Amino acid sequence: MKTEQLNRFAGFGIGLASLFTENVLAHPCIVLRRQCQVNYHARHYHLTPFTVINIMYSFNKTQGPRALWKGMGSTFIVQGVTLGAEGIISEFTPLPREISHKWNPKQIGEHLLLKSLTYMVAMPFYSASLIETVQSEIIRDNTGILECVKEGIGRVIGLGVPHSKRLLPLLSLIFPTVLHGVLHYIISSIIQKFVLLILKRKTYSSHLAESTSPVQSMLDAYFPELIANFAASLCSDVILYPLETVLHRLHIQGTRTIIDNTDLGYEVLPINTQYEGMRDCINTIRQEEGVLGFYKGFGAVIIQYTLHAAVLQITKIIYSTLLQNSA
Repeated sequence: MKTEQLNRFAGFGIGLASLFTENVLAHPCIVLRRQCQVNYHARHYHLTPFTVINIMYSFNKTQGPRALWKGMGSTFIVQGVTLGAEGIISEFTPLPREISHKWNPKQIGEHLLLKSLTYMVAMPFYSASLIETVQSEIIRDNTGILECVKEGIGRVIGLGVPHSKRLLPLLSLIFPTVLHGVLHYIISSIIQKFVLLILKRKTYSSHLAESTSPVQSMLDAYFPELIANFAASLCSDVILYPLETVLHRLHIQGTRTIIDNTDLGYEVLPINTQYEGMRDCINTIRQEEGVLGFYKGFGAVIIQYTLHAAVLQITKIIYSTLLQNSA
């Protein structure tokens, strides 16, 4: 009975630890990565974890811990809007939320169309959330948690914060936003299925070779899924990093956002880009900042996934110990 209870708690606890890492622990890395991505002035590209840790320390020292946790509420709102929009659209249309085992190209096409429509609905809120995470804490008013919703709706109907003439219309942001979202979903789905398949086969062959302990079978029940999710989001984030840089620059243009100086760790900088669209943004970055300009802030991704891997390893050790003691 004790082991059964532990198993139940294990599933819940391991899932919770992973969620906490993805959404809370990783947030300072996301803030810094986005600030580096949109900072076209930057001479330091922060491609390694060492310079990123250094600049995080500087921001924390000059502005306090809030500088690295800003906009966290809005990222949860964007996730909520995305899930809600997907649920509502699939309810009122024949578009499938899940792909069945007996899938066909038509079903996959409809499923990806549902994802595309979802990303379109969430786009103005994603834009508002992005601004909240990169806007400097120095000049920032104390915004409420629902500010992101207000700003998102304001962006759609053309009200709210006065934007400059360089602001790109939402229509021209649809293609890069949907492209990034759908590619991220496709890459992570393929990698997740692939990793899961390898891990399940490995587990199955080890089960055949020897009788497994209850501890091992409990770990085999929960961990392959988490490792597969970890590998999926890591690979899609790395592969799509250049596209994400372009996407964030297009979203932030003309919003009168003031960001922190990622070269110095103090002072602020305005964003005054004048990209005409996705192609122009790609060409300008390549000419003015070089190919590595697409990877500004990449060190933050390395820290984010190292932290995530460490949390997975720690939870694995804790549960193995607990289960061995209860056995």
